Amino acid sequence: MKLVIGLGNPGSKYNGSRHNIGFDAIDEILRRHHLEMTEQKFRSDYTIWHRNGERVLLMKPFTYMNLSGEALLPIMSYYGVDIDDILVIHDDLDLDPGRVRFRKKGSSGGQNGIKSIIDMLGTNEFKRAKIGIGRPQGGWKVVDHVLARFTAEDRIAVDEAVDQTVDAIEAWLDGKDFQHVMSEYNK
Repeated sequence: MKLVIGLGNPGSKYNGSRHNIGFDAIDEILRRHHLEMTEQKFRSDYTIWHRNGERVLLMKPFTYMNLSGEALLPIMSYYGVDIDDILVIHDDLDLDPGRVRFRKKGSSGGQNGIKSIIDMLGTNEFKRAKIGIGRPQGGWKVVDHVLARFTAEDRIAVDEAVDQTVDAIEAWLDGKDFQHVMSEYNK
């Protein structure tokens, strides 16, 4: 069983915000495959997707970003998901909008959802898809930047990045080695 978790904040006021890019990617998987969230447990919305004979958990925590690990650990434990079989999708301030980076491990880079997951799992060695949202401009504070919506120009680039991210996740779910996913899809 694999688990793909998109990070974000619950509630309609956060829809389309930079911080919710992980939710956007999960929503794109759901849209492409005519799926919907069917469960509300473990402080998250999730569904079990059967793909190529394997079960895949698609998850959106409703713990708010900074407590994402508190939703991830219980669902991993309940379903017996190995840390090698999780992939976390999240926003990254240090990447320009539209850039995507897949990693097997690394620090939180200041991303509090990732910090929460590292703290709960006790390791930074888990797969992740980082989608660039860029740094704040014009004196904006980081908190205001991540909770704001994208400009029209950035939204186009980010939508393309979400599509690319979902393509890469599908390749991984179909058995492509994650090292090859990184080589092919990092841009």
